[in-house]
Amino acid sequence: MSKIIDLIDSYIERDPAAKGRIETVLTSPGLHAIGIYKLSNFFWSIKLSLFARILSYLGRLVTGIEIHPAAEIGSRLFIDHGMGVVIGETASIGNDVTIYHGVTLGGVSPSEDSASQVNKKRHPTLEDKVIIGSGAQILGPITIGQNSKVGSNSVVSKNIEANKSVIGNPARYTVVPNSSGVKKFRAYGLSKGDDSRAATVEQLEMDNIDLKKRIEKLEKYLEENR
Repeated sequence: MSKIIDLIDSYIERDPAAKGRIETVLTSPGLHAIGIYKLSNFFWSIKLSLFARILSYLGRLVTGIEIHPAAEIGSRLFIDHGMGVVIGETASIGNDVTIYHGVTLGGVSPSEDSASQVNKKRHPTLEDKVIIGSGAQILGPITIGQNSKVGSNSVVSKNIEANKSVIGNPARYTVVPNSSGVKKFRAYGLSKGDDSRAATVEQLEMDNIDLKKRIEKLEKYLEENR
């Protein structure tokens, strides 16, 4: 019972619109989705996979959130709004993670040669206290390090170090105050106010390095084809 209350209170702490425990329990699709997931995960663990998948499907119809019953989810996962969230079979989520609507924790090419991907890790791992902004796509068996943040509509297909923040398509590092974690939760992860001169300079440096690499490749190609 204490774990349930702890989960509810974590929603109130991270949702500015939450007014109390009763309201949160009755009106939070994220909480409902996690409750259904817990039940479907139990049936999956005792090899009743069909029943587990049916429960998962019903949860999707009710909440708009799709969580595969085999996914691994830690304590106090906060799914805000939730519509369109997809969490794949081999996804792994740590403690105190925050996910906004429209997020996909998916595979890279699940429809290609799917037989070879059975029982293999093909979905992301989110470590503790990660924040994933709305519409972000986290793809493949990659790891998002603890305390990291992914901006809205970003596409991430490479590992992200701990205490870092990324934004864009493809996602690139940016500079965000307090990205190493703060005691008080900052709603919505990355915001317009997080853009800074430091972020611009860092991005220019990265672009410069990328440009140099391209020039070197071009010079090498021209040298080899004289």
